[in-house]
Amino acid sequence: MEDKPTAGGSNPPSEDDLSRMIRDTVESWKPQRGPDWSGVLIRLAHSGPPAWLLYTAASAALIVILVTAFLVGSALQIGALGPQPVPSNLH
Repeated sequence: MEDKPTAGGSNPPSEDDLSRMIRDTVESWKPQRGPDWSGVLIRLAHSGPPAWLLYTAASAALIVILVTAFLVGSALQIGALGPQPVPSNLH
């Protein structure tokens, strides 16, 4: 491997040019202060399902849970869902 550039090839930057480019890049870099929460929330909002679909699915799941609890409670005669005893004080 030779250190001399071949005819017609591109010349690599010199060490001075390379160090100047690195120094300029490092000096121009400015860190951000804290996380970009607004950007994160916007990306999350656009990546998930639409709100109407989420609310519809949650409402349907709640209705299924309530109807199932009512039917199970009625079948097992739990609490006020079962038949109430009738006081028989008649003589």
